[in-house]
Amino acid sequence: MPIYHKLGKIPQKRHVQFEKPEGGLYYEQLFGTIGFDGMSSLLYQVHRPTQVKEIGKALDVSPKIAVEKNITSRKLIGFDVKPQNDFLDAREPLLVNSDVHVGLAAPKKSLTEYFYKNADADEMLFIHKGSGTLRTFLGNIPFEYGDYLIIPRGMIYQIDFDTENNRILYAESFDPIYTPKRYRNWFGQMLEHSPFCERDYKLPQDLETYDEKGEFLIKVKKQGMLHQLVYATHPFDVVGWDGYNFPYGFSIHNFEPITGRVHQPPPVHQTFETSSYVICSFCPRLYDYHPKAIPAPYNHSNIDSDEVLYYVDGDFMSRTGIAPGHISLHPAGIPHGPHPGTYEGSIGKKGTEELAVMIDTFKPLMVTENALKIDDGNYFKSWVE
Repeated sequence: MPIYHKLGKIPQKRHVQFEKPEGGLYYEQLFGTIGFDGMSSLLYQVHRPTQVKEIGKALDVSPKIAVEKNITSRKLIGFDVKPQNDFLDAREPLLVNSDVHVGLAAPKKSLTEYFYKNADADEMLFIHKGSGTLRTFLGNIPFEYGDYLIIPRGMIYQIDFDTENNRILYAESFDPIYTPKRYRNWFGQMLEHSPFCERDYKLPQDLETYDEKGEFLIKVKKQGMLHQLVYATHPFDVVGWDGYNFPYGFSIHNFEPITGRVHQPPPVHQTFETSSYVICSFCPRLYDYHPKAIPAPYNHSNIDSDEVLYYVDGDFMSRTGIAPGHISLHPAGIPHGPHPGTYEGSIGKKGTEELAVMIDTFKPLMVTENALKIDDGNYFKSWVE
């Protein structure tokens, strides 16, 4: 996300001495991506960010694949994912490939006993139920129902929930997550035709700075393993930073749909992009206004991508038997479209109140053992008249 942001105290010039009031120097860290070519932020910390005291036992958390080569359309009953106390234990990867792991989580407790870092992937957390605060070493972001939280890889964070009733759709992205290029000018500013703008972002605030020594557990996910590292100093010891690489939030309710006289294709709903998949937001909107318009989507063939739809709220006009928390998977290779009766039934309708998140991947998705446990088993037959 090409927006400059800063918090706390920073020196006037980069890479120069930045003295502590009581004497000594703050330690500078470049928090960057793609070598030195991607977005980065420059951090100033009370202690060296390199003080690993101990490395504990690693746990294999790789997804367990049940169907490697899938051509079955599936409906997953997402709310059947059982709540777990621990934030990481609650995560259940459902649909995965080498570019992204898509899953659900129902954490009951806040992540406060340790710190977490995903060293391999950007994370997208979509908050379906719950509210709270994402706490990071670059500042805090309050969140609520309908928020996307984008957490760059390498970010050290904790998360506070207000209640135990939390439901999250997540994507671990092995490619960086960006705002779509076509929404930005060549300076990086959002263009006038974009369905959202910079004002809509929830940027980090309330930078927490701790000057503490001791033993601080950080769980680091890398190459499918969850490592346990003990640091000698508190990881939230940043006194100031500036740059372009930081977590942020965006509410699905701030997405302004693009409509037309006839049915618009799915790319008009795009919210985020990577080089290997896209994320789209389907939001309340007016339907097409051509006098002969058919608001329901036309049948289309998934030849080059798998389509995942997570249903959040409202009336899903083109589907029957769908409820909030359900996930539909329409794999590449076969066409899909509106359920029988919904195509004709949409004629004359003026609008929709639906909310849904779509993830379209350019590589086939594998189905995990977790996914099969919540698969209704009959969805692929639901178009038979």
